Amino acid sequence: MKSATPLMPWEWPEDHWRKAISRVRAGRRLAPSRWPNDAQCAVALSFDCDHETFELGGGGTAVGRLSWGEFGRRVGVPRILSLLAKHDVKATFFTPAVVTLIDPSEVRRIADEKHEVAVHGWIHENTSLLSEPVERDLMIRARDRIANVTGTMPVGHRAAQWDLSPQTISLVKELGFLYDSSLMADEECYELCVDGEPSGLVEIPVEWLRDDAVYFLFSRNPVTRPYTPPREVLDIFIRELDAAYDAGSIFQLVMHPFVIGYRSRIWILDEVIKHAKSKHGVWFGTHAEVAAWVKQHSLK
Repeated sequence: MKSATPLMPWEWPEDHWRKAISRVRAGRRLAPSRWPNDAQCAVALSFDCDHETFELGGGGTAVGRLSWGEFGRRVGVPRILSLLAKHDVKATFFTPAVVTLIDPSEVRRIADEKHEVAVHGWIHENTSLLSEPVERDLMIRARDRIANVTGTMPVGHRAAQWDLSPQTISLVKELGFLYDSSLMADEECYELCVDGEPSGLVEIPVEWLRDDAVYFLFSRNPVTRPYTPPREVLDIFIRELDAAYDAGSIFQLVMHPFVIGYRSRIWILDEVIKHAKSKHGVWFGTHAEVAAWVKQHSLK
């Protein structure tokens, strides 16, 4: 006997779509009255070290695409670390656990240089496709693997491709993380609510327009050839930074070593940092530092 035809969205009972939108919502804004050192604005730089798992996580093993990811390790990360060291700026590196299995020395170097290493899935899997037991198991294994390699238990989580299941945020809370950085409900940090209840988790929101991959990533499946000239990408980032500064807010940025790490693009990161430093009262913090600060200093 054939199963009933699934209802179309316009046929859903109201309680169905209300349950969907209320599962995870933005709670109170976590906008502190001041940033560390009485800074006007916070800058939080992040790098998603997908490397080979960008291909592996989707079930692919194409040699060419694996080598593309390898570029992120061989060239992108060293260039980024060198640039951050030049400016004496700390950042957060979201890293799939399999990346630490391929080359543990990279993650150790990142941690040794006092940057934050945070969870970014086991193998850059699409979290929204996982059952709850599988998702919990992978999140625990990823967390523990990073802790084993770096010597520090990670406190941050970012879902690969920003794909979350209905249970992702509950699991992030259950496993003791301080913050998530996968959602987009605000430009300020905010507390996450699950089923209408405050979770105590900090969300450091992302946005596609503050992500280098949107402008530069090439793909054959599906066929996409987006390309924005680097100077135009810099202009977008600078406008976002300036607006955050004027609002006394936070400028959060996502970059990928195998995207931004090329000679014709790495200067964008250099210019963003120099522009931020040219302003009076800008504080650079890791995502963990930002989350801890806003949780403690935001109005109740």
